[in-house]
Amino acid sequence: MIKSYWNKGAKQKFITILLGLILLIALFAFRDDYQPGLLFLRKYIFIILLSLLVLFFGLKKFRSSASTGKRLGVLALLLVFFGLLYVAGWHFKMYDYMKTYNVFNDLNKVEIHELPLTRNERIQPLQNIFTMANESVGETKDVSLPHLVRIEDENKWTMAIQPSENYTFQQISDNTEEVFAVSSTTPFPRFSNENRISVTFSIGETLKFSRNTYNAVVQRFNPWMLINYEPSDTFYMKNDSGAWVQVVSLIKWKGFFFPYPSFGGVMVIDSGEHDMNDYLERITIGKGTFISPEEMQNFPYLTKQNTLAEKVSRLQAESLKFLGGFSDPLPWNMLTAVKIPEMPKDQNQQPYVTDFDFSGSESDAYTGLYHWFGLEPVGAERTSLSYSIFVPADGTDKLYYYDHATKKQGYAGVSAMPQKVKESKKEIDWTANSPVEFRPYIKDIAGRKRMFFLGTISAISDTDAKQFDGSATPDLVLVDSEYRDVIWIDVKHPSTWDEEVYKQLGEAWRASEGIGYYYEKEITDEDLQSMIDSLTVIPKVNKNTSEIEALQRKLDSLKALEGNN
Repeated sequence: MIKSYWNKGAKQKFITILLGLILLIALFAFRDDYQPGLLFLRKYIFIILLSLLVLFFGLKKFRSSASTGKRLGVLALLLVFFGLLYVAGWHFKMYDYMKTYNVFNDLNKVEIHELPLTRNERIQPLQNIFTMANESVGETKDVSLPHLVRIEDENKWTMAIQPSENYTFQQISDNTEEVFAVSSTTPFPRFSNENRISVTFSIGETLKFSRNTYNAVVQRFNPWMLINYEPSDTFYMKNDSGAWVQVVSLIKWKGFFFPYPSFGGVMVIDSGEHDMNDYLERITIGKGTFISPEEMQNFPYLTKQNTLAEKVSRLQAESLKFLGGFSDPLPWNMLTAVKIPEMPKDQNQQPYVTDFDFSGSESDAYTGLYHWFGLEPVGAERTSLSYSIFVPADGTDKLYYYDHATKKQGYAGVSAMPQKVKESKKEIDWTANSPVEFRPYIKDIAGRKRMFFLGTISAISDTDAKQFDGSATPDLVLVDSEYRDVIWIDVKHPSTWDEEVYKQLGEAWRASEGIGYYYEKEITDEDLQSMIDSLTVIPKVNKNTSEIEALQRKLDSLKALEGNN
């Protein structure tokens, strides 16, 4: 058809060339709009090709069949095939099953036999931070989802103050001009003054068109990346020169049969004002500097950092259900199958980004931020802790896991924690309050490493189930995963937490484990002197006291007689 139209004359040739150029420009300029379609084809390429192949031969057979019965038989077979494909692949989620199995085979799994210690415990859960941040901005501003990142030597919650999605004009014309950076270890998060950093990004998560973070990153992709990569979580942090940058985590899809996601590096977007050069760059080749996973070790601010998309780490942790073999997670087996427990009340789900200290362990794991998962048995009534999963948050190609089940430790899992806390204080109105986000707390106490879960008591809004508020000084609890006891701790004095735990559980540990005495105050020379000075001195008793007193009275009488004479 195009050839016949081309041969009609010069005018038709001009129109054909013009339309072709317009089509090429559109394919180049609007690649961020149709890239989700390319990703869909990439993710389901095997199923699509198989379906097209079966459909092609089925229709060919249908057309070549002379009798009505054979044609109906072919149609019936096609319906059965596509029906089974839907039921097995989507209804029973066998497609996801195979995808997760591919993730498991690709994982660099390392079993550890000693738990790391936690450090820099964060006080507030994510939803509390998000609520308090939104309370500190104006009507036309939104706050991006908080992420825990390392800023120099301190862990902070960072989020952008960006134009609100409810005001389209601001999304088109305004920039992202401020970033919150709030310490994660303080019970008093402040969203003003020094924690509200002035920095301008002409690219933002809520901005429109080419200034949108997703669009700008996709425009930066080369043709190969366009069909294999997708942008994910956006983090705000300082680079090695101290300037604030956006770091967009990238997901790379691997494999042909049942493709699966993996960490694909990051795209770093520098801060800066919006100008004409910026505009031309954005609409043509996008914005950002791509750093592959192999190159990230050359940038200190990206190592031991939180840059991994949670979508990837969740799938990696879930894939450990195949540790017992390919068929073990099937309904008639499930001997070692595990799941990531889902927490109620719309609170933040696992992973919980936590700072771990591996310095005393035998593994080669770094000390820094990890995505932690507490896997539990598949059954809804089973809440024991089967595995602790430590996924390096900087995308390092390793996954560390600790097998609690095989060691028969009998620890309670995360999903068991809320009820234990509620039972410990029945006087609290648990319809308006909820214990949330139980992250691990592992410390050397009373002679060995002990695992607890640190939870925060948050108030829940009556009108918005996703709005949590823990206030500036929330109630904190530590739950011993082995002894199941709940310890209510003083949020303002973290240095006393371990001693408070010992005071409450010391006697139980002594009776059960035969431990010694800890946290006993040493007696110094000054203490001894003080004790001596405080003693009541008891005078010595003379056995002849009564005789001496009688003689003294006689002597006094004789002296009185002499005086009268």
